[in-house]
Amino acid sequence: MYVLKKSLALILGSIILSLGINLFLVPHKILDGGTVGIGLIANYLWGFNTGIIIIILSIPIFIYAWFHYRNYFYNSLHGLILSAFFIDYLSPLSKLIKVEAVYSSILGGILVGIGIGMMLCFQTSTGGTDFIAQFLCDKTGINVGVFILVIDSIIIIIGGLLLSPETFYLSILTIIFVGITTSLITSMRGQIVAY
Repeated sequence: MYVLKKSLALILGSIILSLGINLFLVPHKILDGGTVGIGLIANYLWGFNTGIIIIILSIPIFIYAWFHYRNYFYNSLHGLILSAFFIDYLSPLSKLIKVEAVYSSILGGILVGIGIGMMLCFQTSTGGTDFIAQFLCDKTGINVGVFILVIDSIIIIIGGLLLSPETFYLSILTIIFVGITTSLITSMRGQIVAY
C-alpha cells in the first residue's frame, strides 16, 4: 500500500509541479529556483528543453548521492525523470491561459510547492537542489522549505541579472510561495502518508 501511495505521490507531484511551471511561470518568463530555475533560464535565453537541462544538471548530484546517500538516489531518480518528462511534455500548455503576471507567480509557486511537498512527504524529490535541501534538512533538522528558499534565492538573483528586473521580482514572489507551500505540505507529512 505504501509503495502505491508513493508512486501516486510521485506522479501527481510531478504533474502538479509541471502544471505550475508551464501554465503560470513560463508565459511571463518567471523563474523557480534550483535546477528547475537554471533549466528555465536556459529555456528563456536559448530555447533549450527545461527538462533535459534539469537532468544534465542533476547528474553530478546523483553521482554524489550514489556514493553517500544511496537511499535518496533510488528514491529520487524516479522523481527527477518524471518531473523532467512532464515539464517538457506539458510545455505546450504555456500558451493555454494568460493570467496577470503577479497572480501567475503566486499560483505557479503554490503548485510547484504542492508538487515538491507531496514528493518530499514520501522521502523522494525531483533531485537537483531539492535533493541538497533534503540532505541539509536531515543533517540539521531545519525545515526543508527554508533550505529550498535560500538555494532558490541565489538562482533567482542570477536569473534576474541575466533576464530582467521584472523576472527577478516576480520570481522572488514565486519562490516565497514555493517555500511556504512546501513547508506547509511537509509539516503535514504524517497525515498525508497515513491517508
